[in-house]
Amino acid sequence: MIKHIVMWNVRGQSASDKAEGIARLQRSFHSLRGRIPGLLHLEIGVDSSGVDYACDVVLYSEFESQAALDGYAVHPEHHRVKNELADLRIARHQVDYHSLSGAPEAATLTAQQETP
Repeated sequence: MIKHIVMWNVRGQSASDKAEGIARLQRSFHSLRGRIPGLLHLEIGVDSSGVDYACDVVLYSEFESQAALDGYAVHPEHHRVKNELADLRIARHQVDYHSLSGAPEAATLTAQQETP
């Protein structure tokens, strides 16, 4: 499984402008559900921390394989969403990684990271 995480800061002069942009982003990405082969999970999270270094929005998605993620990158529906939101973002960050969930080494790594 491949996890695809994208974070954005959204353009807006006021909190209300940003909220409208975030709602637009949510609607656009939710419209992809059931339209992208190999897309297993998609969720949009909105920052609730309010800290100045936080991103406004995160897209968390899971794909069955690297080939499915590659297909998503060129899929016409994904391009439609990108075009709808092109003027919305002021910053974008992305991480794609192979999931180790369920593997013994993943449990060991998690335990090591949580130890102070």
